[in-house]
Amino acid sequence: MEIRERILSTAEKLFRKFGIRSVTMDEIASELGISKKTIYQNFEDKDSIVHEIARTNMICDVEESERIYKESANPIEQVFRETTLLRKQAATINPAVFYDLKKYHPKTWQLFLEYNKVNFLESIRKNLKDGVTQGFYRTEINIEVLARLRMEEVEFAFNQDVFPIEKFNQIEVHTTFIDHFLRGIMTSKGIEYYEKCTKEALEESTKH
Repeated sequence: MEIRERILSTAEKLFRKFGIRSVTMDEIASELGISKKTIYQNFEDKDSIVHEIARTNMICDVEESERIYKESANPIEQVFRETTLLRKQAATINPAVFYDLKKYHPKTWQLFLEYNKVNFLESIRKNLKDGVTQGFYRTEINIEVLARLRMEEVEFAFNQDVFPIEKFNQIEVHTTFIDHFLRGIMTSKGIEYYEKCTKEALEESTKH
């Protein structure tokens, strides 16, 4: 593995565990067993490291979303698969990461928002259209309005003024929003399938 990739990999591991702000360049260098000078030969500053990690993760997220879409039997299963992935990712990330990203790395946070506007918005729109076509979502829903609402919910869930990390579990906020959103648009067929998936997911979680 090249030194640049090793720096990114190690920094990401530390950021996920401790949050971004609390990890110093000295700690990254120490973890790698290299000098801080070597890091600066590859990256301008910590902000550029954060930006590159986020950019790479977003590319991976797009690929993963496409895979889930192709493998899902219907739009509700797609949402369940994405939620399961979200839970797994959240389990390995310190909640402070998103707060730090928004407050101390505005350029990267803006990239995250742009990613949502382009890729996530289109993914939601496609899910809603498929859901209506397949009879899982109500035909009279306004797809454009609801796609944007769902997109805004994601950013809102990260709002520390409303959901401070010391009081709220970040993943529970997200999954509560998803549940509320789906129940507002599903047909009786959709609700029946959703309840079945929810029951199966609960049974599966109690096994572990």
